[in-house]
Amino acid sequence: MKIKVILEPSDEGGYTVSVPSLPGCISEGETIEEALDNIQEAIELYLEPLEDELSVTEGAFVRELVL
Repeated sequence: MKIKVILEPSDEGGYTVSVPSLPGCISEGETIEEALDNIQEAIELYLEPLEDELSVTEGAFVRELVL
């Protein structure tokens, strides 16, 4: 899966990174590499459904896809 991110210099130093296709998915880092590592983790958490939020009907099943 490819996701575009936007890196912007932060007023406090370092970088702020956001994901336009995932509203509210934002992170930061002191370096570009750190910001990219941090947003990768944020994306994974953003896309990970909470088990308590899963509501499936009887007979349905859940599968996990690796992207």
